[in-house]
Amino acid sequence: MPVMVFCQQHNSGLVERQRFVEFWKQMNVYCHDAASRFVYILSRGQRFRNNILPEDLIPLVQDVVDTHPGLAFLKEATEFHSRYVHTVIARIFYSVNRSWSGKISIAELKKSDLLEIITLLEEEDDINQIMAFFSYEHFYVIYCKFWELDKDHDLLINQDDLSRHSDHALSSRIVERIFSGCVTRNDNRKNPDDEAKMSYTDFVWFLLSEEDKRTPTAIEYWFRCMDLDGDGVLSMYELEYFYEEQQQRMESIGIESLPFEDCLCQMLDMIKPQNRDAITLGDLKRCKMTHVFFDTFFNLEKYLDHEQRDPFATQRDEYCSDWDRFAAQEYELLITEEND
Repeated sequence: MPVMVFCQQHNSGLVERQRFVEFWKQMNVYCHDAASRFVYILSRGQRFRNNILPEDLIPLVQDVVDTHPGLAFLKEATEFHSRYVHTVIARIFYSVNRSWSGKISIAELKKSDLLEIITLLEEEDDINQIMAFFSYEHFYVIYCKFWELDKDHDLLINQDDLSRHSDHALSSRIVERIFSGCVTRNDNRKNPDDEAKMSYTDFVWFLLSEEDKRTPTAIEYWFRCMDLDGDGVLSMYELEYFYEEQQQRMESIGIESLPFEDCLCQMLDMIKPQNRDAITLGDLKRCKMTHVFFDTFFNLEKYLDHEQRDPFATQRDEYCSDWDRFAAQEYELLITEEND
């Protein structure tokens, strides 16, 4: 489909043989591997483009909607096409665009499994078996979660809306940081004094980060939120700032909380930072318990769950991510509710 978009004349749906031959010859002259050819096709033959923008992926993902047998049931539900397309693109950028630049470079493409997964679309008829990026069930869970919060259904949510996520599990201080601009890409304010809003794409990034805090992007996401002064380290002051609200919330529901000093010792023993006066992004990426660290400071529900659970009681399935487990459970709940 992207090749056709580039080669056709005036959106006619027809491709002239000569135009296609010229396009193919030029591509093979300038592009010498699959990643560079992929970028060349999606950028419509722009020789000097070495990256992919979100809008470049729209024809490709729309073609999946139109032609994949696992999405045949969506053919008539055209109102869902755009939502699915933008969800898939957001998930691709979340995983592949490791630089957070908003542009997927050829180098990033080569380091990812995106091209292999796109190839798999030709071989696998069940779209839900392709859990990376294209799963309809995953899309449905994400969109329903957003729909629940977006009361006026304008595809934008504010701080109050997001604070209702997961029955107010997140602290108000971390929600404020999410809306501060440290992790959101789209500024939807017409005037500087307008209330900050979160777009659907930014919500996709939030939900993926919230439900699987072990991934590199999620660790970077929450590190940015907790790094109040942007100096590249989490100081003891910053940790205390977030833990203070956790303590207040626990006390308000009659739960005795650990003093900050004791909590700090536990976290430092768990993370084992190279410098015990501050925690770096590298320290967190080296630790296998980063999800517990983040939940301790801003997600009360998950923090209490970690406290009550025996870490050796269940073995984590290495082939199934936290996100995959969450999405499967939520999809089952959604289908059960619809059938009741």
